[in-house]
Amino acid sequence: MGKEIQKITSFTVDHRTLFPGIYTSRIDGDITTYDMRFRKPNTGDLIDNASMHSLEHMFATYIRNSELKDDVIYFGPMGCQTGFYLLIRNADNEKVLTVVREVLQNIISHEGEMFGCSEVECGNYRNLDVELARREAKRYLDILNSKENTFEYTK
Repeated sequence: MGKEIQKITSFTVDHRTLFPGIYTSRIDGDITTYDMRFRKPNTGDLIDNASMHSLEHMFATYIRNSELKDDVIYFGPMGCQTGFYLLIRNADNEKVLTVVREVLQNIISHEGEMFGCSEVECGNYRNLDVELARREAKRYLDILNSKENTFEYTK
């Protein structure tokens, strides 16, 4: 037998006690991975693909144009359809939370075309809708504004 396989960090979080919010998933040197949890896991309340894809385009564009732009490593969806991961270099939790709120507000008030909505720019450009992104952004902003955000998973 080979070397024992270790669980990845996200599999060590008890998803039965995880609620929507923002959490520090892990810190690797100067890179912090944020778990931006939009839905309570394992409830059947999932983000549909079009909404997830649409929010990904909008959020990724706005955060890469924010004051954190030089420190953004990655923003993308979780396969379980309950949220997104945001990787930031040299992160300060309160600054990240402020910028995340600003980005969500920018999406909610966005006028105009969806970012990256063409056959040249996206591999599934027909599956994008600004209104779906707005709806998800509003839902998540309401969650962040309704609670204390400690960035810690419940133990």
